[in-house]
Amino acid sequence: MIPRYQLAARTILALVLTASLVVASALNLPGRIPAIQPQAKIPDDTIPAFKFGSAVERAGTLPRLHSLLVSWNGELVLERYYNGVRPNRLANLKSASKSVISALVGIAIERGDISGVDQPIAEYFAELLSNEDDAPKRNITIENLLTMQSGLETTSNRNYGAWVLSPNWVRFALRQPIERTPGTRMEYSTGNTHLLSAILTQATGRSTLAFAREALAEPLGFRLAPWPQDPQGIYFGGNDMQMTPKQMMAFGELYLNRGHADERQIVPARWVDASLEPRTRSTRERGRYYGYGWWIRTMAGFETPYAWGYGGQFIFIVPELDLVVVTSSSSNPGSSRRGHLRRVYNLVENLVVARVAEAIGVAAAAR
Repeated sequence: MIPRYQLAARTILALVLTASLVVASALNLPGRIPAIQPQAKIPDDTIPAFKFGSAVERAGTLPRLHSLLVSWNGELVLERYYNGVRPNRLANLKSASKSVISALVGIAIERGDISGVDQPIAEYFAELLSNEDDAPKRNITIENLLTMQSGLETTSNRNYGAWVLSPNWVRFALRQPIERTPGTRMEYSTGNTHLLSAILTQATGRSTLAFAREALAEPLGFRLAPWPQDPQGIYFGGNDMQMTPKQMMAFGELYLNRGHADERQIVPARWVDASLEPRTRSTRERGRYYGYGWWIRTMAGFETPYAWGYGGQFIFIVPELDLVVVTSSSSNPGSSRRGHLRRVYNLVENLVVARVAEAIGVAAAAR
């Protein structure tokens, strides 16, 4: 079963996430979940009899669902594919790609390619931010981009089409007007993570694809597929990366183990901890928070960071349960998309997370 160092890493990560309640209080964010009960002791060579029958059955009724994978204690305990999808089919991660970009930033900082999260982005875009009225934009930092608090008007939603049809995506994103002081309020924008991809390209001297392959994918044992580039050749930051569900699971397990895999520290442990802290509150949905490229919410009473992409691409991490859940779905637009999203959340929360907690004897404290 799982090595002792990984169990220790997961215990530390669980403690870090519990401590994030203190951070939320300091940020004037409402508390989310109480402290959990101690985890039940399970022998290392024992896999509990998880009751996933209802989850499998429910998943089979979702016409947009492509895969459902569950890993507990480092073991793949459920792997199902739906609607004609095969295991080796690449899933478009959509905005779950933002969590991968965040990992790459953390690695680049550890290697000294980027000085730190407080580094102003003007050091990379001096020519594009040289006008007198660009002074507020020159105060934007790497951290502001990671937390979606750049203060720039979003390139997503109503502005997405104009942005991706523009001749220069970086220039378009930086020319968006400043709506608020950087670092004060979350405004979700894929332009922020595309700027991070442009920064990675400059800082490492390689394309984001080449850096991601060498620093992240190859140590995890797979070759990352190419994904779209902007007109200047910068790989799309925060959208359209592709992985198989098992590759998504490997990335989730990496974060569950605080950046450690196959006896290597791939992502710095402190970066994983920092990424999964709630740093700002979502303006879209009550009870949802954002760290460095990761969402955080409560599922079945447990603190759950997750990577989330349009249409239902998810990597859920529940450290208190040693649990990772992956789903992939159709990323095509459609009227059924929002209903599908709710059904996936409900399936994972009630028929996977809650069932695992029940099987291993871990209970979330009463709210």
